Amino acid sequence: MTSDVDDPIINIAGERVALGPLRPDHLPHYQRWLNDFGVIRTLMRPPAPMTTEQTQSWVARHTGDEHSTAFTIYEASGRRPIGNTALINVDSRNRSAMFAILIGDADNRGHGYGTEATRLMLDYAFTARGFHSVWLVVAEYNHAGRRAYEKAGFQEVGRRREACWMGGRYWDEITMDCLATEFTSSLLARTSARDEPR
Repeated sequence: MTSDVDDPIINIAGERVALGPLRPDHLPHYQRWLNDFGVIRTLMRPPAPMTTEQTQSWVARHTGDEHSTAFTIYEASGRRPIGNTALINVDSRNRSAMFAILIGDADNRGHGYGTEATRLMLDYAFTARGFHSVWLVVAEYNHAGRRAYEKAGFQEVGRRREACWMGGRYWDEITMDCLATEFTSSLLARTSARDEPR
């Protein structure tokens, strides 16, 4: 019999990655990723250690908050957890949300996982949730993240100049967004299509 750990629940499956719920048994992965200063720099957080209790609180915030929907990112072939992604600051009135993502281990970066996970989240936001706009904030120095976001459909809409301190200097904070009218669903449109008459 296959255990839950070996056979996680998958909500959305792409070619390279799949998305499923956050899981308590993945806390060691989440904590390791959130303590990796290379990951933290992409989140524009000050480098600081994160305890088990803080990681549990982080998971609880993302699973018990109506203004947030978070997923574990899995490698599609082996269902190995490789990161997290979320829609946060959900604004139901204006049908918008902020996007966040992290690919945890350095050896999983540069393979297109982030780009595909971003597209799957945009598909989820626009097709499944009916949002009109998804936005994000990225540091000027995060070239890989910016490329992935652009490939997925985001475009730059503004900057806060020298708003982010990293590596001994100030960098611009870039705001990007994507509108539902600019995104074509490649996956969930089929799932959400009406049934054909029988």
